[in-house]
Amino acid sequence: MYVTVNGVKTWHSVSGSGEPVLLLHGGFSDSREFEPNLATLDGFTLYRMDRRGHGRTPDVDGPITFGLMAADAIAFIEEVIGGPAHVVGYSAGGFVAGTIAMRRPDLIRKLVLISTAVTKEGWLFLPQEGGEMPAQVVDAYAEVSPDGRDHFPVMMAKVIHGDGTDPDPVEPGRIANPTLVMTADDDIVHLGHMIETYRAIPHGQLAVIPGASHLLMVEKPTLCTQLVADFLTNEPQPLMPVRRALSGPHEGGHGS
Repeated sequence: MYVTVNGVKTWHSVSGSGEPVLLLHGGFSDSREFEPNLATLDGFTLYRMDRRGHGRTPDVDGPITFGLMAADAIAFIEEVIGGPAHVVGYSAGGFVAGTIAMRRPDLIRKLVLISTAVTKEGWLFLPQEGGEMPAQVVDAYAEVSPDGRDHFPVMMAKVIHGDGTDPDPVEPGRIANPTLVMTADDDIVHLGHMIETYRAIPHGQLAVIPGASHLLMVEKPTLCTQLVADFLTNEPQPLMPVRRALSGPHEGGHGS
């Protein structure tokens, strides 16, 4: 179904019942990537939206930046969900989610950042303008995009050109919401970067998925879904006093 938010005709779906969860897909993809994994979360009302220029949401005149995509998501939370929601972002969607946390922490209950870097330096590599994307990525875009296969290079160039142009960087130390940082042990995001991000978030938790890559939600769907469900459902347990004593501020003493 479609709804116009922030001036963009946006495709979205709603399923389940319970506390609202907004799922934000990765770059150059769409909400279908959640179907084998987080779309099966039980006990929540799941909202999936294809961001501007991605999936079933058409491109619009002007740039595609993380700031604009975050503004779209903020409008979606306010106008469609109608109040604060858990926000789960994967890859580039995690950066959008982090930007929402910077701008409107009041709209987020709990935050989940999956395989996302908060700076360009956190990535082992990034797509380059004029470069080629894997055929399966372009094919998936062509299957549902109202703009057609030939528009993929246009969308890709917009996203790459718009990356880093927004005035509001994601600063993990300013994320006030309870946050789960999830990554794979063989991700395209530096593991050290993810650990630093987790350590900087005052109310952060860390999950490293073993034997997985940036496609961790496809490779380990049951484990990833269970970890997210546990985080969204349960409150953190107090840590052992010895661990607290050995941990400095934001150095593993998370969970309270």
